[in-house]
Amino acid sequence: MTKTISIDPEIMGGEPCFYGTRVPIKNLFDHLEDGAPLDDFLQGFPRVSKDHIIDVIELAKKSLFKDLNENFTG
Repeated sequence: MTKTISIDPEIMGGEPCFYGTRVPIKNLFDHLEDGAPLDDFLQGFPRVSKDHIIDVIELAKKSLFKDLNENFTG
């Protein structure tokens, strides 16, 4: 995985952002939750690449399934 996420207290108050940008990761999930096309997000934030988005979604997926396996396996 390339450098995808940065957390720096000097950038956006330490909110996780796409690496090399001031675009919070949360913006991607808010955008998707609203049902807006991914291409619109990419056009609105040209410094964020599709590869970065895929990496973030993969990381979220791994985290979700890890949490599910640890907390809901019976």
